[in-house]
Amino acid sequence: MTERLLHYDVHGSRGPYLLMVHGILSSRAQWIDNITALSEFCRPVVVELLGHGRSPSPEDASLYTPDGYVQQFELLRNELGADRWLICGASLGGALTLRYALDYPERVIAQVFTNSMSALAAPGWREAVLPLMQAQAERMRRDGRSAIEDHPLNPARASRIPAPVRDALVADSRLHDPMGVALTGLLTVPDSSVRERVASNRVPTLLVAGEREERFREYRLYAEEHMPHLTVVAFDAGHAVNAEVPADFNPAVTQFFSAFL
Repeated sequence: MTERLLHYDVHGSRGPYLLMVHGILSSRAQWIDNITALSEFCRPVVVELLGHGRSPSPEDASLYTPDGYVQQFELLRNELGADRWLICGASLGGALTLRYALDYPERVIAQVFTNSMSALAAPGWREAVLPLMQAQAERMRRDGRSAIEDHPLNPARASRIPAPVRDALVADSRLHDPMGVALTGLLTVPDSSVRERVASNRVPTLLVAGEREERFREYRLYAEEHMPHLTVVAFDAGHAVNAEVPADFNPAVTQFFSAFL
């Protein structure tokens, strides 16, 4: 088994650990407005994806695969000494935490995820998205940091996120390694979907959906129809629902998790 590579910060002082995983071109700053509220009943463990923020960009391609991330999460759980924990993922992070819960349901008390098209993508996703990720990787190789600054997902364009959080995300984006982001696109995103596996879910699950992201609606409906043990709440927000409406997200997550503690 490889070494634990993901950078992480632990918050809070009591209760179970809560693994929190952000999406592509985001960082630990994704959760700034959630940490205080969640720390009232658990210990948030905020990680950063490979090539993002303070995490390294290893050359080993297997580390960037979804299965590689599941292994990293298990290494972290063992390092923390947690028999079981809570998990929460946003966007691509949600695809990774859902996979972890499907692989290690006995290690998960309950889970939350937010809008994640990569998690619930239909068959053909890999073939559709891989050419786009290859083009993105080529630009990252060619243009370096300017490719991150010009990327459509650069947090500077996140107009609905409160300014202090957006500023922190922008500051962290200057730490992203272009090659690490390129490898995330090539090796993590195309194989991220767990759509064909969600019917076997055994973990209590909450989907916190941002209703303004219209293109996520069909994915939400699929989850509602096919995923057992799923509860859905929806708020007037877009893709980054936890950051856009923390006053809604925090109590919903607190209430859900508290039912299993």
